Amino acid sequence: MTSGTHHDDKERAGLWARLGDRLVVGGSTVGDEGRDGEVVGLHHADGTPPYDVRWSDTGHVTLVFPGPDARVQHFPHRDGNGHGAHDG
Repeated sequence: MTSGTHHDDKERAGLWARLGDRLVVGGSTVGDEGRDGEVVGLHHADGTPPYDVRWSDTGHVTLVFPGPDARVQHFPHRDGNGHGAHDG
């Protein structure tokens, strides 16, 4: 069963993220695979950019204003106990 919140999330327009989601930024040249990182900080309650991102290749956290080549991989929301939204 899907809650209204998850249904609404899938229909949101524009780039948005939650903590723990993955930001993927495409490479700027042919052959450049780009980079990815975990969203570890939000600056707006609605999840719109900018984000604090911990990059997987360096482990550094930077403030990111994603460009048009960026996308967010959303993961199931987890509560404070590490349980997914539908876990028992």
